[in-house]
Amino acid sequence: MRVILWALRAFIFFTLFAFALNNEQPAVVHWFFGAQWTAPMVIIVLVAFAGGAALGVLAMVPSWWRHRRVARRHAPPPAAQRKRADANTPAPNDPGPEHPPREGL
Repeated sequence: MRVILWALRAFIFFTLFAFALNNEQPAVVHWFFGAQWTAPMVIIVLVAFAGGAALGVLAMVPSWWRHRRVARRHAPPPAAQRKRADANTPAPNDPGPEHPPREGL
């Protein structure tokens, strides 16, 4: 499975590399008020992709903060606070809201 994953990554890399080699001709991006930027086509596409990815991450930040706040609210207390609590009282067993399992890539 690991070999197949590396072969897929190599295929994607070489496909993007061939795309970059085939798009070296200069292109012009016209901005407002007559400003323009001349650069190779592949650089323009890369900058547009990076800008879109950055905007996507920034759009997700409020949601991440909200989920972190909820997770902290439902987290069990630290060990030092549990020791000071009554020994006969069981620790809270509420795991919080249900989330789908997280599996790595």
